[in-house]
Amino acid sequence: MNIPPPQPTTVRLSRTVALASAACLLVSGCSVLGAADDAADTADTSGGGMKVALVTHGGKGDAFWDLVRRGAETAAAKDGIDLTYAGDSDPAAQAALVRDAVRGKVDGIAVTLAKPAAMRGPIAQAKAAGIPVVGLNSGIDAWRPAGLLEYFGQNESVAGRAVGDKLDEVKAKHALCVVHERGNVALEARCAGVRKTFRGDTDNLYVDGADMNAVTATIASRLRQDSSIDEVVTLGAQYGLSAVKAVEQAGSRAEVATFDLNKDLVKAVQDGDVQFAVDQQPYLQGYLAVDALWLYRTNGNISGGGTAPVLTGPAFVTRSNVSAVARFAAAGTR
Repeated sequence: MNIPPPQPTTVRLSRTVALASAACLLVSGCSVLGAADDAADTADTSGGGMKVALVTHGGKGDAFWDLVRRGAETAAAKDGIDLTYAGDSDPAAQAALVRDAVRGKVDGIAVTLAKPAAMRGPIAQAKAAGIPVVGLNSGIDAWRPAGLLEYFGQNESVAGRAVGDKLDEVKAKHALCVVHERGNVALEARCAGVRKTFRGDTDNLYVDGADMNAVTATIASRLRQDSSIDEVVTLGAQYGLSAVKAVEQAGSRAEVATFDLNKDLVKAVQDGDVQFAVDQQPYLQGYLAVDALWLYRTNGNISGGGTAPVLTGPAFVTRSNVSAVARFAAAGTR
């Protein structure tokens, strides 16, 4: 049963600020992020806005989660939301963060479901407290059973199958799919999808994603052991860049493809070091998740009707089209 939306409250973002931001965009060409920052600085801080907690499984220093957070913060500034972000790659610790948000009596929670079983209890507590919860990024097969209102992200199985088709197009024969977090349902689904459609051989390689030097060394070692590997597929932008180093260290002729983007990965695609990237638009995921909670609170809206996810990917970024997203990546939003 969906949690009935609470009565609308006055948001902190004033009409004057909103109009000023719009004028800035139309007349002076200032950036969206600049407008969001200005709005946050000038918004009413009387506490009239709603409180939202964004809790992810992202570790510290991961550029991907910086994009998710930045999108969420932009939506929060627009809607006058008091946003709290917290992340921990350990599922028990992430669950504790959700429980903290419930005890803090927030008005809404956005959460990732990389390890769905760990989130069941905290989500149930939030629902019992009348707090609406939406999902993003991970757990596309788990959000409805968990009782979430909405979900924003990429269908990882579909994305993996699309990568498998792409590898056939470039005539790859033997792919190494590098998993940087064992047991993460989204990552496992990506490699399974590749294996399902790719007509060549696919091997999984599990690495310690918290140690980038170890990631590079492990990939390089595997490439030295098996010269038939002609494609390395990584599941995050920074791991794609590590794979480029590993290929060089191993003296391999393998190509590198990856899921996800950041500004350094965009340059690697431009330079031809990375064959292609799959963009799931993390900035958009953070933005939509926070904005959805505001829309639910103020107008009772539920994206996808509560039965279908809102997809933010996949989209392929190659050397032929990378220029279209390069300037956004440089600004830290793609």
